Amino acid sequence: MKTAIPPRIARDVRVPGIPGKALAVVGVRRGGKTSFLLRRMAEQIAAGRSRESQLLLELEDERLVGLTAADLGWLVEEHGRRYPHVRQGGTLTLCLDEVQVVPDWETLVHRLLAAGDVEIVVSGSSSKLLSKEVATSLRGRAMEVLVHPFSFRETLRHAESEPAEPWERLAATERAVLDQALQRYLTVGGFPEAQRADPIDRSDLLTGYVDTMVLRDVIERHSVTNVRALRWLQRHLLATPGGSVSVKKLYDSLRSQGIGVGKDTVYDCVNHLEDAFLLRSITMHSSSERQRMSNPRKVYPVDPGLIAVYETAGRTHRGRALETAILLELERRRYAVDWYRTEEGWEVDFLATRAGATPLLVQVCLDTSADDTWDREVRALMSASAANPEAEALLVTLDPTPPARELPGRLQWMPAARWLLEP
Repeated sequence: MKTAIPPRIARDVRVPGIPGKALAVVGVRRGGKTSFLLRRMAEQIAAGRSRESQLLLELEDERLVGLTAADLGWLVEEHGRRYPHVRQGGTLTLCLDEVQVVPDWETLVHRLLAAGDVEIVVSGSSSKLLSKEVATSLRGRAMEVLVHPFSFRETLRHAESEPAEPWERLAATERAVLDQALQRYLTVGGFPEAQRADPIDRSDLLTGYVDTMVLRDVIERHSVTNVRALRWLQRHLLATPGGSVSVKKLYDSLRSQGIGVGKDTVYDCVNHLEDAFLLRSITMHSSSERQRMSNPRKVYPVDPGLIAVYETAGRTHRGRALETAILLELERRRYAVDWYRTEEGWEVDFLATRAGATPLLVQVCLDTSADDTWDREVRALMSASAANPEAEALLVTLDPTPPARELPGRLQWMPAARWLLEP
């Protein structure tokens, strides 16, 4: 218990401040959840808490395999017997990492929450941990903490090159360096271990991550039997980020590949991949739930670095990688995100809403130098802005050069590096 906690970089992750609630830390495997927990423990110790008050159990450790909820309860009680001053002061923080591997874990967490003398933090790699298990088993007594792989700003922090000044105060040379760093981020992504790996090792590393996620968080967890169909869907969806996805379209593609599968299986497999946080999907914005469900979803990987690993046709997908980075950043900022279709049938990449904040209409593209690109992107954003006058309408481009033409109406332009570095 006296071992020092290794240093970890600070994450831009918001932790809810409501007392008496468990914290459910969720996100993709190898995305930094355990490091986030260690950093939080270190911060609590630095604030005056004792080392013994911070208890972390990494439940996928082979030495803990097979533990039951009762075993975990005994460990907590044994800790209390060895360090009685901690529980008496009501200051014990219990972190259960990858808690979903322990059957009936929620019974222990519920009992400890009811006792009121332990702060509970649970983490898991499946969104089922929050959406179903926590919601039903803890009966509203848990708050979500979402940890994605590094954001663009966090990769700069990891490389010790995070700008100390806001964008408007940076010199042109400093902005150019950040633009180059963003180009790299769209290829490398944000998984912590991938940051300093060479391209071949990085590809093997990320492929291994995906294989582990699919095996442990999908095949084993959901008892998937049609593994061939699942693997095809995994590869196809990661290689075509931002594409419109419908069950019928995927079903027809699988059948054309000679893969026998039912439509219900296709639907379940896509949902399982999203539950494992490997994919993120957004629906078309509509006040009608029927329209939301009947229109295609758009699917993105949980990290832009996965795109190049699964793209086999030689395309760079830089525009789609940028869309992915923007979507994930909106999620980090706690926005609910849809894609938007105007009355004319034109599309805007994202409509993002959050309680207490101005809605955002965000159109993402590489550059607007071509006339057809300008016309397509701007007309859609203008139409969506007219239909949503309360929203801030933003054109975000990878090209840091301001558009040669003036944006009409209330539309605003911002280079992607600047937007991604906003607080």
